[in-house]
Amino acid sequence: MAHLLGADGISLRIATRTLLSDVSLGLDDGDRVGVVGPNGAGKSTLLRILAGLSEADAGRVTRVGGSTLGMLDQRDDVPDGVTVLDLVHGSADIHEWASDARVRAVHEGLLADLDLDAPVTTLSGGQRRRVALAGLLADDPDVLLLDEPTNHLDVEGVAWLAEHLATRYGRPGARGALVVVTHDRWFLDAVCTRMWEVRGDGSGAVDGYDGGYGAYILARAERARLAAVAAEKRDNLLRKELAWLHRGAKARSSKPKFRLDAAAALIADEPPPRDELELTQMATKRLGKDVLDLEDVTVVLPPRGDGPGSDPAGRVLFDHVTWRLGPGDRYGVVGVNGVGKTTLLALLTGRRSPDGGRVRRGKTIEVAQLSQEVHELDELGHLTAVEVVERERGRIEIDGKELTAAQLTERLGFTRERAYTKVESLSGGERRRLQLLRLLVAEPNVLLLDEPTNDLDTDTLAALEDLLDGWPGTLIVVSHDRYLLERVADRQVALLGDGRIRDLPGGVEEYLALRRGARAGASDSATSYGTSGAGLRGGGVESSAPVRTQAEIRVAKKAISRIERRLERIAEEEAQLHEDMVTQATDFEAVGGLDARLKELATEKGELEMAWLEAAEVAE
Repeated sequence: MAHLLGADGISLRIATRTLLSDVSLGLDDGDRVGVVGPNGAGKSTLLRILAGLSEADAGRVTRVGGSTLGMLDQRDDVPDGVTVLDLVHGSADIHEWASDARVRAVHEGLLADLDLDAPVTTLSGGQRRRVALAGLLADDPDVLLLDEPTNHLDVEGVAWLAEHLATRYGRPGARGALVVVTHDRWFLDAVCTRMWEVRGDGSGAVDGYDGGYGAYILARAERARLAAVAAEKRDNLLRKELAWLHRGAKARSSKPKFRLDAAAALIADEPPPRDELELTQMATKRLGKDVLDLEDVTVVLPPRGDGPGSDPAGRVLFDHVTWRLGPGDRYGVVGVNGVGKTTLLALLTGRRSPDGGRVRRGKTIEVAQLSQEVHELDELGHLTAVEVVERERGRIEIDGKELTAAQLTERLGFTRERAYTKVESLSGGERRRLQLLRLLVAEPNVLLLDEPTNDLDTDTLAALEDLLDGWPGTLIVVSHDRYLLERVADRQVALLGDGRIRDLPGGVEEYLALRRGARAGASDSATSYGTSGAGLRGGGVESSAPVRTQAEIRVAKKAISRIERRLERIAEEEAQLHEDMVTQATDFEAVGGLDARLKELATEKGELEMAWLEAAEVAE
């Protein structure tokens, strides 16, 4: 296995912060490395040093002669007049790349919806990133460094990129190595065989782990366990030392320096805390049985121009859709860009009215939405993070303990310095965490998250998921992050651009199968394992005789797991409803409402049980 790139004794300080200290790393043929760590730890800086785009204070980076290197940076400076084709292929003639199946696959995976002759400066930020990524993959460098390549890619695009990279750099005998910085944990597990963790704790260390993200988490858990054992031992020794010092006779007061030194050594041995972030579950207002219902809703975009790409009739985003959200429902929403995901959230929040039908809102609901760009903070840029929280609520009681706004921001991972930094100077990840805290202190009972993983590191995402595990309200998550969707959502739905909301008993795998079928011109024949969920009108995928490939069997097994989790939740809710009927037996109106909810659950359970049977036939 040939050596391609090495970093020896790399060190870097920025102002008073140590980002990297005596770091040595190496890349060989076939290496696929994922880089993780807190925001601001120096992950992007490390990549730029390896690429030769930034200089370290000490150490050196060496590369094997004749090897090529390419990097996808988070910066996208492009000269005026450069077209998509120019940026991807330079001055190469069409016949030089069009005959290459690998390059054609790159075009299909990343550029299918773009005009190759369009100037790059006219594209959106996400489209420019895809063009830059396509250019790198077409060049096919020996060492490929990617900084957040999944940003602006939908679920389908992330799956395509993972398969492409795993095939290119993971096939037997492949020449080349890959290093990728990303917060997408599904992508890390699907692509990477090694992990580098940039600690970001001031030590400047970069730790290496074998395996993908799952193996890295297991190794970190073991490290935490060993640290806990060491801490317990240290605490016991400290108690003994302090007890001895307390009991020491005055006559010996000049002699305990050895003991003092021993105690100081024990305290100095205490490692800095790895995870200072804590997302706290706050109260939520009580939800009634009615939450949000879309009833026969139609949404039509206004007509657009008469030139290329025009749509004089207006595009139908939703065509007589009915979708009912009950208390405690947890949905993940997937779909390609432009099919109406953001519009769906706008309907639920009341920021947009339907062109037909109506949106029924429960009397007790309090909706909060975490938007993609958190522009809500723009008008508060002159305030500090603490002041922003104080505007919502100065104090809040959690677990019987009253906390101030400053204490809440500290729990969310803000140091004292950053907590009193103006919002306009905060990083993207800090702004997103701050906006999430603003939403939570308002104690909503319906939470809408629009691409919540943007700008958040893996530790913050884990804390967010832990918080959402105990979220008692109704949750809707729009995301391209498969790991997040499968972790926090009980059910998933898709917007495929046909005006409907489709239930996905098989989760993201089923969605990808539907998209593959659509591209092949056979979306109606894509295999499904169940009818539409309760309250979905025209949202289900028609069943057909399943083709029992390994892929379809995996989809079926995921469907079974997802359905069983939902059935467990239904059983728990039914038990609670029966208890409520006993305690409210004299309140006929309340009993009637509880009985109506029981009937809704019975209908949903029947559909899920049928879907489970159909999936089980395929999974056998």
